[in-house]
Amino acid sequence: MRVDPDNRLVADSLEAEWNSKLRNLSEAQQERERQREQDRKVLSEPQRAAILALATDFPALWRDPKTPDRERKRMIRLLLEDITLLRGEQITLHIRFKGGATKTLTLPLPLNSWQLRQTSPAVIKEIDQLLDQYTYPQIAALLNKRGLRSGVGKAFTSRFIARIQRCYSLTPRYDRLRKAGMLTVVEMAALLGISRQRVTIWKRHGLIHGHAYNDKNDCLYEPPGENPPRKAQGIKLSERAPTKVVPQRIEEVQCEA
Repeated sequence: MRVDPDNRLVADSLEAEWNSKLRNLSEAQQERERQREQDRKVLSEPQRAAILALATDFPALWRDPKTPDRERKRMIRLLLEDITLLRGEQITLHIRFKGGATKTLTLPLPLNSWQLRQTSPAVIKEIDQLLDQYTYPQIAALLNKRGLRSGVGKAFTSRFIARIQRCYSLTPRYDRLRKAGMLTVVEMAALLGISRQRVTIWKRHGLIHGHAYNDKNDCLYEPPGENPPRKAQGIKLSERAPTKVVPQRIEEVQCEA
């Protein structure tokens, strides 16, 4: 009524359209109520209870091996309106359900193929500790005996242990023994005044003590102490008593990878 007289014709047209929309809305609401009333008549109370129980039975129905995949797809379509996936430092899922509810989920990025083939950190740590006392073949045998496997599910070999030691920069067994004070065959020969071949022979007969650091049985030797073995002409090595040497506790050496 307060519209400018020059615009009255336009106002009348808008008012008529508005009233028409209101009538349509009222009719739609009435139709909705009639339809709901008809639905109530079609479904009995036990049927309604069974339908409502589906909400609690959904997980069991989904996991039931008798439910075919096509039915699972139909179940998803009945529940979900749409899903928005965002990939960044992690995967974010924005889920919108048919009833209007929304939910956001965050998931870690899937591992690359090379990451799936990596040996587990626990096994790497175990190898690092075993290098204090064992050679590559011995470590491989111990891990296989325990039922452990590589990242690709294969048994361990000495070559594989060596590759892990290099790739993860684990301190080699040779360096660990040297850090513990072990002597090379040249150093031991010079200390005892014998040849390198004689060092090996004396070790075999227990006069000196060595620790293998590779699969070729090359050794580093414990210092002979204050009473080292000496040459004794005329006495067989098998008849000589082994030198009483307190073995150094190699296992106590702590080496950082």
